[in-house]
Amino acid sequence: MSSAIYLENYLDGLESLPTELERNFKLMRKLDDRAQTAMKSIDSHAKEFMRKLADSSSQMSEEERKERLADIQQLFIKAKEYSDDKVQLAIQTYELVDKQIRRLDNDLARFEGEIQEKASSTRGKSEEAQVKKGRKKTKDAKAVGKKKRVTSSDDEANNSAVAAAASTGGQGGKKKKQKQKNIDLDDSEKESCHTAATHPSDVLDMPVDPNEPTYCLCHQVSYGEMIGCDNPDCPIEWFHFACVGLTIKPKGKWFCPKCTQDRKKK
Repeated sequence: MSSAIYLENYLDGLESLPTELERNFKLMRKLDDRAQTAMKSIDSHAKEFMRKLADSSSQMSEEERKERLADIQQLFIKAKEYSDDKVQLAIQTYELVDKQIRRLDNDLARFEGEIQEKASSTRGKSEEAQVKKGRKKTKDAKAVGKKKRVTSSDDEANNSAVAAAASTGGQGGKKKKQKQKNIDLDDSEKESCHTAATHPSDVLDMPVDPNEPTYCLCHQVSYGEMIGCDNPDCPIEWFHFACVGLTIKPKGKWFCPKCTQDRKKK
């Protein structure tokens, strides 16, 4: 999946989020206003009830007192209902945002994996092409050496024919030509062997900075998404998500496998 398509799909999923968040916040504000109004009404009824109880001139009957207490209790129930509804709505709003965050984390992890896989495939093809190129150079070098040896043999045959046809050169002249011919042949063969023995160097991986620190159970450098162990004495400290079997960041404290075993032993 290309980055443009990925971004377009993610933005489509976020299109309705601002509207839902705005609606939830407005409802929470209304519920909060209702709860505050109910609490003020409770204070007013309670003060009036206490004032009449303290006033000796106005004696309340038992029925009137129960009725006032029942009204105050109903106001408390209403205020609690408004508060509970507001809390539930706040939890729903949090889960709505958290869902989008988890989706973003998962998509980023998958997208990063695709990029790494593509980079690895491209590097493998490049190395294979370099190896083929090296083999071709070796083959061409051998062909050049073989061609030089054939040329030297032809020159030797021609020199022999010329030496046999010459009648005034004598045995000394023939030996001199033969010696010179052998020297030429030795030089040609040496050059051919030197050319054939030339091989291209193997393709080496890119060097890694020896001063760069390593992490995780795999003892590799930092890359991708990582999580830190909450044990301050952890010898490794940071771990790759894939190496510890994680796809999303866990809630609360997290301990690596080694620290988890040590804590169980204690």
